[in-house]
Amino acid sequence: MHSDVIVTIGRAELLNLGTALALGLLVGIQRGWVQRKAAPGTRFAGVRTFGLFGLAGGIAGVAQPLAPALAFVVLVAAAALVVLGYWRTSRPDAAPAGAASVSGTSGIAEVLTMACGYLAGSGALAVATVATGAIIAVLSLRGALHRLVRSLDEREMLAIGRFALIALVVLPLLPDTPFGPFGAWRPRQLWLVVVLVSGFSFAGYLAAKWLGPARGLLAMAASGSLVSSTAVTAAMAGRHRAGHDDPDLLNAAIALGSAVMFVRVMLLTAGLAGFALPTLAVAAIPGMAVSLLAAAWLRRRAGPLASAPGPVEVRNPFDLAPALMMMAMVMAFTLAARWVLATWGNRELAVVLAITGTIDVDSAIITMGSLPGGTLSPRMAGLVLVPPVVLNSLFKAGVAVTVGGWRRAWPGAMALLAAVAAAVAGPVVLLMAG
Repeated sequence: MHSDVIVTIGRAELLNLGTALALGLLVGIQRGWVQRKAAPGTRFAGVRTFGLFGLAGGIAGVAQPLAPALAFVVLVAAAALVVLGYWRTSRPDAAPAGAASVSGTSGIAEVLTMACGYLAGSGALAVATVATGAIIAVLSLRGALHRLVRSLDEREMLAIGRFALIALVVLPLLPDTPFGPFGAWRPRQLWLVVVLVSGFSFAGYLAAKWLGPARGLLAMAASGSLVSSTAVTAAMAGRHRAGHDDPDLLNAAIALGSAVMFVRVMLLTAGLAGFALPTLAVAAIPGMAVSLLAAAWLRRRAGPLASAPGPVEVRNPFDLAPALMMMAMVMAFTLAARWVLATWGNRELAVVLAITGTIDVDSAIITMGSLPGGTLSPRMAGLVLVPPVVLNSLFKAGVAVTVGGWRRAWPGAMALLAAVAAAVAGPVVLLMAG
């Protein structure tokens, strides 16, 4: 029995070492490809060297519990080689005339490869593989990141700085404790609304700048609606308010975000409250279909010029006003939901879910999934989830015309109302048939 344990441990250690070597080789392949045209004598580490760096880290990780001194020596020796290699390639007489300036990328990649190998050798295989994937992704994005830096102007850098301030500095410092009437508001959650809306707005600006107005805004609307279609609608309404983008294109993005929302709702219901999905789908599928048709029609009406890449003319790529207006609406609806709870309690479950789901449909679905089994029949559960979806679309229509203005945003609002009509028609037919 003792020998079986030793064999098992030995196999685990060999697996860890093999993973460390493989991770090093993966990074080495990327670095080798990038440096394949480098002049002789200007490259310190290639595929084999990176593989050995990963293996060295793996050996140190495996040896740490048994021989800490050995692990320390291996890591120090490998780190010394990294420093020596950087010094050798960074000397003025090391690079041939006309060669590119010295970069520390390979040096830090070697250190991180060794660290990932150490994690793999220590048994943290998941962390090591994810970290290695991140390293390779960042290294592979060299050209795209350089083009991004060259394309940014001072206004856009200021916008990035403001977003970093509100998302990475202000948001973590805000308390997550309830305050206000009925304890309805949480500062961190409210500010997260500002972060999402302003972030999606700025992401749409950059996407339109790089991909062209049509592809960029539609791609941002589709991907952003996987997180919050309400925030995407507010962001598009803010661009309506600026008045520089094609209104049909922005309305198409609003309709596309609505379609993605219906898909997200069905997927989330399938995962958390599958018993309610068949009935909910009777409403969600027609709403999704109408939203897609509206998006296609509005996109076509925008015309061919909307898809041509070019500069995006907006005065402020990071306007906080739509985000703050959205936060105010969230505060009002959250307070209304808490008032309903305090007045009637859980007896009016459908009303509470409808009001809370007006802003965040996901919260209504999560609440439904957390109810004890048998609380509602599958048919009733699906019908209870329809009002949050419908009210959320109505709320987004209100956001579109309130923030963006009726003159420009009414087609997007009409697309949302048409989706609501289609979503309501399905359950009505189902009830009449039943």
